[in-house]
Amino acid sequence: MTDLRLCYQTVEFGKTDIHLCTLRDRQEFHDPKGVAEKLGISSASWPIFGIVWPSSMVLAHYMSDYNTESKRILEVGCGMALSSLLLNKQHQDITATDYHPEVETFLERNTLLNGDNAIAFEQVDWANLTDKLGLFDLIIGSDLLYEDNHIDLLAQFIERHAKPTCEVIIVDPGRGRKNKLNTKMTEFGFTSSYLQPNHTDYLDQNFKGHILKFKR
Repeated sequence: MTDLRLCYQTVEFGKTDIHLCTLRDRQEFHDPKGVAEKLGISSASWPIFGIVWPSSMVLAHYMSDYNTESKRILEVGCGMALSSLLLNKQHQDITATDYHPEVETFLERNTLLNGDNAIAFEQVDWANLTDKLGLFDLIIGSDLLYEDNHIDLLAQFIERHAKPTCEVIIVDPGRGRKNKLNTKMTEFGFTSSYLQPNHTDYLDQNFKGHILKFKR
């Protein structure tokens, strides 16, 4: 990580501050041993994990006062894991996951930066049927549907890790795949709804996406 240019920032949630070390910009790249390349992560997509995206901000603000008490929570494709860091600060039972090989290093660094206990993390491939994550009451994520094939992979991953009674919250920035995800989640017995977030003055631009909610 020494060859990367980094950025430090603080995100405020009322009286709670979450401190973050992120990549400075989307041009950063450091894969000297080809670990990411072997996972199919190109140099162009390599830095995507290391930026706090608008969808991530929307999810974290939505979760900041959501009822998560006594729930086992999973963040999918966490990237900089802003929501996981916030929920950890609130002493909730949170597990973070991502495919990118550098996410865990940044997560550990940012957890220490916030003076909190370690967050459970597992590097996962949605297509892997043998991970040891277990089942969850609440599954969250943001900006996960980059490609059409991600719809089935994500829905099946959620199904494998959702308790019979489960909530799913996914922030979609408007990539045109929410209806297809709704259809797939309905097949797994979930009811769906969506809403546009209110009060997004913490973003530089208007957010045109939706918060997708699934329950069963």
